[in-house]
Amino acid sequence: MKRMDIMLGAFVLIPILCLIIPVPLTLLDILFTLNISLSMIILFNSLFAKEPLDMSSFPTLLLLTTLFRLSLNVSSTRNILLNGDAGNVVSTFGNFVGGGNLVVGFVVFIILIIMQLMVINKGSERVSEVTARFTLDAMPGKQMAIDADLNTGAITDEEAKARREKIQEESAFFGSMDGATKYVKGDATAGLVITLINFVGGLLIGILMNGMDAGTALQTYSILTIGDGLTSQIPSLMISLATGVLVTKGSKEADIGGILQKQLLGTPKVLIIVGVALIGLGIFTPMNIIIFCAYGIAFIVASRVMSNELEQEETAMEVSEEEESAEEIRRPENVSTLLKVDMIELEFGYGIIPLADVQQGGDLLDRVVMIRRQIALELGCVVPMIRLRDNIQLNPNQYVIKIKGVPISEGEILFDHYMAMNPGFIEEELTGIPTFEPSFHLPAIWITESQRERAEALGYTVVDPPSIIATHLMEIIRSHLHELLTRQDVQNLIDNVKEANETLVNELVPKLLNVGEIQKVLQNLLMEGISIRDLITIFETLADYASTTHDTDVLTEYARQSLKAAISNKYFNGNEATSVITLDPKVEQEIMDSVKQTEQGAYLALDPEYTSKIFESLREESSKLDDLGKTPIIITSPIVRMYFKHLTREQFPNLHVLSYNEIASEVELQSVGMVTVE
Repeated sequence: MKRMDIMLGAFVLIPILCLIIPVPLTLLDILFTLNISLSMIILFNSLFAKEPLDMSSFPTLLLLTTLFRLSLNVSSTRNILLNGDAGNVVSTFGNFVGGGNLVVGFVVFIILIIMQLMVINKGSERVSEVTARFTLDAMPGKQMAIDADLNTGAITDEEAKARREKIQEESAFFGSMDGATKYVKGDATAGLVITLINFVGGLLIGILMNGMDAGTALQTYSILTIGDGLTSQIPSLMISLATGVLVTKGSKEADIGGILQKQLLGTPKVLIIVGVALIGLGIFTPMNIIIFCAYGIAFIVASRVMSNELEQEETAMEVSEEEESAEEIRRPENVSTLLKVDMIELEFGYGIIPLADVQQGGDLLDRVVMIRRQIALELGCVVPMIRLRDNIQLNPNQYVIKIKGVPISEGEILFDHYMAMNPGFIEEELTGIPTFEPSFHLPAIWITESQRERAEALGYTVVDPPSIIATHLMEIIRSHLHELLTRQDVQNLIDNVKEANETLVNELVPKLLNVGEIQKVLQNLLMEGISIRDLITIFETLADYASTTHDTDVLTEYARQSLKAAISNKYFNGNEATSVITLDPKVEQEIMDSVKQTEQGAYLALDPEYTSKIFESLREESSKLDDLGKTPIIITSPIVRMYFKHLTREQFPNLHVLSYNEIASEVELQSVGMVTVE
């Protein structure tokens, strides 16, 4: 066992033994002295702690010291009643502190009790209760602030973890302190009761059992009783004071001595006013002129000293700033920080700043956090940190979304307006500013707050500015998520799977596929909006087929087929038959005949004129689904799917190309057309 563990065990065991075994007077003096010493240590540690969590063990200390002090009370009571003596410490406190006067000693003892119960302890108890309540109530807000800082890149994952742990520790500490203050209150009450018992019991024993007269018994036992009470209540008062200091400590940057000096003596003109006032009271009133004038002169001198110190600090600060500026100019520029490119950036003009400023009620940061969570749940991929920054070069109401430093999309909002969109069946028009919804380029109208209720009543879709930006940002991230997936991200995903599926991962990586090849497969899936959350199924499929081919496009097709339940649920979620278009087998055969195999992989070498005819037919057939208000989906054979998707990706970005092997057997399809070439 460690030395500290042995000492802690002894400290807990000693009070228990004191309750059972009679304690010799010399040992009792030693323990009383230890009690006083520990109380001083706790008091001064609490006084000079920079923040409450520096004394996180205080509630436990409070319990242990209370038990220790009460056990000493029991031991001293036993000695007082049995022997009429409680040792040197108790006798000294009774005679010296009370001045040998019973009434004075009793009054001092009562004053200590009143100070502890009515002033220090009552205040500490209330502060602990309120602090615990407010700390618990503030936890969600603090957690959201940490998430916002983490999301914007202001702090790292390690810093966020440390802050969350600190919030939890603060909550647990103040909750414990709320209950621990009851120990101090109970300790003072118990001390008062024990003192009363000592006094009455001592008189009875002295008169009835020891044959003392009333005066001698009163003199003997009252002094011992008062001494015992003072011996226990003075350390108890110090512990109670430490409790009050700890729960009222407001600064987390400096010790209380520095704070008091800065806050009480940091304004020289205040000291001058006080000094002059004291001198005036000493001269013009019957007050002791020497004392008042001495204090007044001392405060005036102190104000002069503080003025000199403040001037020196300001001069030193100015010199330091100048030296830092000069050093910064002389220092070779560190351009390495300029080379880093943020994966996702949202830049906005100064007119949009209130939406991102929590102090002004903006919730854009919270929405960004929700975007990362939603995409993680929806697509199974962790979105990189989204950097939010203002840019004075933009128009006040403009924002720009960048991927890897390249502007991808932009939009413009009116801060105090709402965007109303007609679902298509509302004939009554609204008066407003015509615009387009930035995410899907749908026609919309900017309306004022007063028009919002009427627009919603008519059936318009009404959206506030933060929702517009958040939706736009989410759509851009969805469409570019495959570009954001790095090898390190893939390695993190592999490590997560390995925790519960070590055999699978060991078989796959790096024996069959390396991280880069797995990255390509996952990017292919994300490019077409297929969730990679079910990594175990994907890895199982890759492990099955990677021994026969390393072509990532082919492996992607196998992975898609193993995810057919998820794909069917994504595109065919419903009991009604889904309208789709199909691909002419002749066209499929022509495509397969045009596939060229190389060492770098396969590519499609289709005649441009034939490709143009395919596009013309596809445009005509997909318009049938558009007219029905349905998502264009084309079904092909498994071997053709990936080549047809590559062929049509640029011209038809919203076209979903599925193979028959990716559709669950219970899905009912209805063909409304066929892509063919005459």
